[in-house]
Amino acid sequence: MKVAEAVGRALVVAGVERVFGVVGSGNFHLTNGMLAAGARFVAARHEGGAATMADAYARMSGTVAALTVHQGPGLTNALTGITEAAKSRTPLVVLAAEVTEPRSNFHIDQEALAHAVGALSARVTSPEDAVEEACAAVRRALHERRTVLLNLPLPVQALDVPDGALDLAAPPAARAAVEPTAADTAALVEVLEGARRPVFVAGRGARTPGGRDAVAELAQHYGALLATSAVARGLFHGNPWSLDVSGGFSSPLAAELIQGADLIVGWGCALNMWTMRHGSLIGADTTVVQVDDEASALGTHRDVQLGVTGDVELTAQRVLDGTGGGGRRQGYRTADIRTAIAARGRWRDVPYDDTSTRERIDPRTLSIALDDVLPVERVIGVDSGNFMGYPSMYLSVPDHNGLCFTQAFQSIGLGLATAIGAALARPDRLPVAALGDGGALMSAVELDTVRRLGLPMVVVVYDDEAYGAEVHHFGPGGYPLDTVEFPPTDIAAVGRGYGFEAVTVRTSADLKAVEDWVAGPRSAPLLIDAKVVGDRGAWWLEEAFRGH
Repeated sequence: MKVAEAVGRALVVAGVERVFGVVGSGNFHLTNGMLAAGARFVAARHEGGAATMADAYARMSGTVAALTVHQGPGLTNALTGITEAAKSRTPLVVLAAEVTEPRSNFHIDQEALAHAVGALSARVTSPEDAVEEACAAVRRALHERRTVLLNLPLPVQALDVPDGALDLAAPPAARAAVEPTAADTAALVEVLEGARRPVFVAGRGARTPGGRDAVAELAQHYGALLATSAVARGLFHGNPWSLDVSGGFSSPLAAELIQGADLIVGWGCALNMWTMRHGSLIGADTTVVQVDDEASALGTHRDVQLGVTGDVELTAQRVLDGTGGGGRRQGYRTADIRTAIAARGRWRDVPYDDTSTRERIDPRTLSIALDDVLPVERVIGVDSGNFMGYPSMYLSVPDHNGLCFTQAFQSIGLGLATAIGAALARPDRLPVAALGDGGALMSAVELDTVRRLGLPMVVVVYDDEAYGAEVHHFGPGGYPLDTVEFPPTDIAAVGRGYGFEAVTVRTSADLKAVEDWVAGPRSAPLLIDAKVVGDRGAWWLEEAFRGH
């Protein structure tokens, strides 16, 4: 057996069940080895799309996924998606063929590329070590929560592995939960005991049923309000004390209540500039606590008065144990606040002036209508751009697996691939891709992948015929905007060309076609080219530019 096949088979034994990619000569035998061992392969039309599909699949399935690419340009084509995964600490293994001859057209320093974007780098070095090196890449991805580039030199791939080499392949042990120290637990109990208006903000590190339940129980004990970062949106869905998202996407009421807290506890949450609005959500006298299972994460983005190193679920349970079973506190949970959250907690409940015309629909009106029409069991992938706050916050999600938010690198063009990966991880839900016209046309090639896979996806394009973020950032300064505005494009026709049903939406009445699709067999995916009003920047936009 050649090294290429042995590595492919070893990766499957190690737990990689789904692999995404574009196959060329350098990764052909490797990928076929994975399929022969039982992995499922998803062929994308571009390596950039494949990388983000793999990223989204790993996030929403909770497993290590793989990306397979050709040497050189196959890897560079995938680099933006790999960067997003690396910045998000997605457990992903990138399998890249590698040339060793500097005179080859395909030769680049692939190891340096990995380091440049924050991924780990490894290499298959010999037939004797190939299987262990493949399994080690999966272990590192899982245990360190990192994206790992595994380089596979072409000459090594062609060598024979020793007899019985695959016997060394094994799945990695589960990642061990970090136990908080007794001193840290006691310190957190003391802080909570003194709080009158606590708010708990849960992030990526709390995105498990156990983490959610433990944090919610502790919040109930101390009367804390609940919020999440954008990537954990939906974690507390249905809880009457949930403020939804903390940060730039916060509703006015959520922002007001978070600013009024005397204690903010981040549970597996970085409390970065986005989640805390550059610190403006933290009151002058507010105590800030951060709980994370990596000590290096504590205080990275802002000063904290207490940092606790520990697994979210374990830490919340230990704090509950430390309360001694005392009575529950009212804390921030008053009758008036519960009433206010029920009445004004969601963005769709906030009054607004509908700016729709006969030719263009207000993105808020569009999003609210879609929220009512589309099935509630959904999984949403959102692209980046001026429009992104509308689907992110006006479309409800059933739980923490309802929104896949690939925004760590803030690249446009990732939303469609995000929705594809998420859809494959959650086939029980309606997949929704929310895109701007710029990102939609940048990634339109993957519409073929949606159709080819038979995904019953709804692709919503918020079409303002511009890179809206730049229009609204630079326009008020009187700068020429020719470079960021475009003539009209019939994106619905593009969708039909790829085999979609498609509808152009200019008014609410045009959404009847969406209702008909939902009620029908959904035998083809649906593309909605929504011609949206583009006369204003989104509420979160200027804050986003502050973070550039």
